Amino acid sequence: MASLSLSAYQGQEEKKDVPQNCEEIISTLSKDRGWGTDHYYQYEGFWYPQIFLEGVIWAQANFRARDNDIFLATFPKCGTTWVKALMFAIQNRQNYDFSSHPLLTKSPHDCVPYIELLAHQDNPIDYLDAMASPRFLATHIPHRSLPKSILNSGTKIVSVARNPKDVLISYWVFSQKIRSNINKLAPLPIEEGFELFCKGIALSGPFWDNVLGYWEASLENPEKVLFLKFEDIKIDTECSVKRLAEFMGLPFSSKEEQEGAVREIIKLCSFDNLSNLEVNKSGTFGVGSKTDGKFSNDVFFRRGQTGDSKNHLTPEMLDRLDKITKQKLGASGLKF
Repeated sequence: MASLSLSAYQGQEEKKDVPQNCEEIISTLSKDRGWGTDHYYQYEGFWYPQIFLEGVIWAQANFRARDNDIFLATFPKCGTTWVKALMFAIQNRQNYDFSSHPLLTKSPHDCVPYIELLAHQDNPIDYLDAMASPRFLATHIPHRSLPKSILNSGTKIVSVARNPKDVLISYWVFSQKIRSNINKLAPLPIEEGFELFCKGIALSGPFWDNVLGYWEASLENPEKVLFLKFEDIKIDTECSVKRLAEFMGLPFSSKEEQEGAVREIIKLCSFDNLSNLEVNKSGTFGVGSKTDGKFSNDVFFRRGQTGDSKNHLTPEMLDRLDKITKQKLGASGLKF
């Protein structure tokens, strides 16, 4: 992504929307080599590219949760696009016909905004205030860094995690496209990406600390936080969709199930269907009106499968990641 300086905000009347000490905070942080950008910065124990970090700081200062908000919180490349679509379709199944659904013409990321990227939009607070309840929003922010209003409200959080070996490969491929297409940087060798990931350096990383935060929150407060694994959703998508609907407070009625509503949602949101829609083949996703960062929507669709890491990583790399995962997560009971 293109880096964004807070100078882009100067001269605007509503300066309260942007923490005035953001640049000062970033200037004091540790930094290391980035994935899609030159550098990542460490903030509250987690790593971010500057444009994302500015959004995290903005959200912590400005986001005001509602008790009936619903969040999708994920580490990048854990099935975020797919689960956004599933949850959006669940939430809006009474509002749209499947033949003319917004997901047919809009990216899931346009339907479900990231709160940390709203910082780079015009009038983000007005935008959030105007959203009808219940609001469905997304974030890559780790649990312990979430805005306090989310933690202290009735807001529900769905967290989805994935085998870190597959996450690494998907994140590396995604970052290569960002490096070349947006930031015009030289390719990042897989060996360097592997070392960065093992060190914990990735957007909202370390991966293990990120997923562990939501896992532990789901054990402590299962009414507030639902923790799912990408692999489990793949194995039994119908059961997962029903579980999501129940947690969201929108369970399917017997009539809906008999009429095939669950199957229709799964079909609409399938990888094959979404990835072949024109909007997701040739459309773009803008980071925000205050930046020049823009993605081709097709970067969000790769394979949607499990186990691809074995095709890209050496046996030694796979073994090392397994050992780190066991060390980091072993005592928690969370396994991949």
